[in-house]
Formats: sequence, structure tokens, C-alpha cells
Amino acid sequence: MAQVEMVMPKMGESIMEGTILSWLKKVGETIEQDESVLEVATDKVDTEVPSTYSGVLQEILANEGDVVEVGKPIAIIEVDDAQISEKKETAKHEVKVAVEEAEAILTEAMSSHSATVASKAKPAVQKSESGRFYSPLVMTIVREEGISMKELDGLTGTGHDGRVTKKDILALVRSKRPKNYVDEPGIGSKASSKSKSKSIQPAPAIFTGEDEIIEMDRMRKMIAQRMLSSVQTAPHVTSFVEADVTELVNWRNKYKKSFMQEHGQALTFTPIFIEAVANAIRDYPMINVQVEGSKIIKKGNINIGMAVALPSGNLIVPVIKNADRQGLKELSFAVNDLAKRGRDNKLTPDDLSEGTYTISNVGSFGNVMGTPILVQPQVGILALGTIVKKPAVIETPQGDFIGIRHKMFLSHSYDHRVVDGALGGMFVRRVADYLEQFDTDRSI
Repeated sequence: MAQVEMVMPKMGESIMEGTILSWLKKVGETIEQDESVLEVATDKVDTEVPSTYSGVLQEILANEGDVVEVGKPIAIIEVDDAQISEKKETAKHEVKVAVEEAEAILTEAMSSHSATVASKAKPAVQKSESGRFYSPLVMTIVREEGISMKELDGLTGTGHDGRVTKKDILALVRSKRPKNYVDEPGIGSKASSKSKSKSIQPAPAIFTGEDEIIEMDRMRKMIAQRMLSSVQTAPHVTSFVEADVTELVNWRNKYKKSFMQEHGQALTFTPIFIEAVANAIRDYPMINVQVEGSKIIKKGNINIGMAVALPSGNLIVPVIKNADRQGLKELSFAVNDLAKRGRDNKLTPDDLSEGTYTISNVGSFGNVMGTPILVQPQVGILALGTIVKKPAVIETPQGDFIGIRHKMFLSHSYDHRVVDGALGGMFVRRVADYLEQFDTDRSI
């Protein structure tokens, strides 16, 4: 028998640490390969961490509530020698395959002269003139708080190899503030801008003997911070359009039963909405941007986030990558998969990253419209109202008449710093056009 270390896994780009929420296994218990051993929280998501070995949990090295850096050991697992040999052979094979793939990519890149394009990719870490590396998160806080590179280079980091972590840079920020300064929610975000000379304090709540005090859970605190940060960062404006989706509703009713029989999944309206949004973004690419200081970053990919309600009442926003390159069937599979894993708390940090635009289906709660808050640093978010039957004037060559139509409201909130009313209004109108002009002759 041999003992192996279980380490804190890397759970997404720029994520350097995780907080242990709970251990799902006790010392002495048997663990199967790929079985969840503990639950870990990051800045992006709570997720269960599976074991890469089968064996017995011999020792727990990190307690619940501890913040552990990626790559640090968190447990000892006793495994048989055969697994060690198998892992070594697998690792050798993976290295060989990776080398071959890298060589192929390099050859293709050289032949297509794409080195210039590749050089523009944003690095996971940034390097100062002194040669020291900093993560994008640290550099974001540095810019927002007005910290000089000289101060940053002189800061002693507590991370791996002396790297400066989020905790280190926030400690520096707090040390520079007056003693009577009170942190606002969202420190390290644009909500805590150095330009604010005073921290605005909300009016205190008034309690009576009949009131119940409920402590926010960790996710609700995070949501509260990000929502406050978003409205303090971007001036929100909302435009509304009512769409006639009668033909779309009839098409879905025609195919939803056969789709369930063939694929074992529901055909919902959400993938149809996502397809329409992706097409409208192609027509109006300046909706698919982000703001970085005085710069506008036009995103190359169309990655649509969709708000999912969790059983706890909290919301989470998984992302469908390259939504404009997927067919309606693929979008349906992706929507159903992300929604299910969101409700089961099985999403990974990668599922929540790189969104460029977001939709929120408020209609699932019976709401006719809403004024959603932006998911920073995105500049647009669309709320989809419930579909209701309404009497409407229908124009025909023989004259106008009243008929029953399926209607819904689209509510588009956007960042007025970079999206004017004309663009914001034309975009949501274009989404409605795609829904109203849905091709009912298509199949799925």
C-alpha cells in the first residue's frame, strides 16, 4: 500500500485558492475514484471536489473554513501500488499526447502566420517592470484603488513563491485607509473606488420582538456585493419591447413531445431566446463589449449567461460558450445540462466564466417584465417576461381584425456609459424581430 496527497485542484482561470466548506468523507472511510470528498468555495462557485484515486482517507490536512492555495495538500489517501503505476503510465501517455498536439499546433501556427494574433491573447498573469508576476484579479484591484507599481512591487506576498494574493492586496488597501473608514460591500471591486471620500451607510433596521433575524449565507453575501458594485459602476438604462411570439409558441408545441421522446429532454423556450439574442449580437456587436477604464473591449466570442434559480432562492449564472455557433438542438442540450447541474450544485468555475451577455427569464416566475442588473463587466442583460395570450389587432390584405395572440415583453438593461438609447433600443427590437419572424418550417 502507498500514501498519496490529495491537493487543492485548480478550479478556473485566475483562481488561486479555495475555502473548504465541508468534508463529505471522514477519516477511515473508503473513497471510490471520482467520488466527491469535500465541498470547496471560490469567488465564482461552490463545487464538490472528487478524488483522483480509490482508497481509504487516512488524514485530513485542512479544516472546514480554511483557505487553501491551489496545489497545496488537503488530505492523505492510502491506495494500492497498482493505482500508482497506472497513474504514472497514464501521465506519461498524456504528456506524450500533449507534446504531439503542441508540435502540431505550432506547425500550423507557423504555416498560417498566426503568431501575431496569438500574441494578443490576454495572459493569465501580468508581469511588472521588476519581473514580478501578478494575477489579473490583483491587477484589477491595483487599478481600482490607485496603488502604484512601486508599492505593489514592495509588498510581501503570502502566496506560493511569494506571489501576492487577493488577501495581501486587500490588506494593503485597508492599511492605507483612515482608522474610522468603514468598508463598503464589494471591497476590491469598483464599488470601493478610492474616489469616494466617505462610505455611505444605510439607515439602521428597526427590530421588534416579532421579527426574525436571518444571517445571509455566503452566496447571498456575494450576490449582494456584486449587485451593489454593479449599480455603483454602471448607469443602468432599460428599454422595453413587446413581441408577438404566436408562431414560435405554435412551433414549439408541435415539436416538444417528439423532442422529449427522441432525446429524453424538454424543449423549452430558453434555447430559442438564446439563439435570437446571439443573432442580434451578430447584428449589433457593440452590445458584446466590456469596459476597462477608458477602453472598450469588443469581445470576439458570444458567450451567453443564463440566470438559474437555486433551491436556496439564490441565483447563479452559468454560461453557454460560443452560443452563436451552436444549433437549436445543441443549445437545448446545453441549457438543460447547465440548469440541472446548477440546481444540483454541480457547476464548475469554468461553467460560470467568460460570459459576454446575460439573459434572465423572469417569465418563469409569472413576471411580465423586469429591470435586471448588469453582470459586470458586461454591458447588457435581457429580462424575458412571461408569455401571455392577449387580444391584438391583426393586419391583413382584407382589413384589420381582432385576434388572440401570444405576447411577451423583453426588458433590456444596458450600461449607458457605452451603450446609448439608440443602440440599446435597436438591439432589443432586433431580438424581438428574430422571435416574431421565427422560421416555422425548420425542424430540430
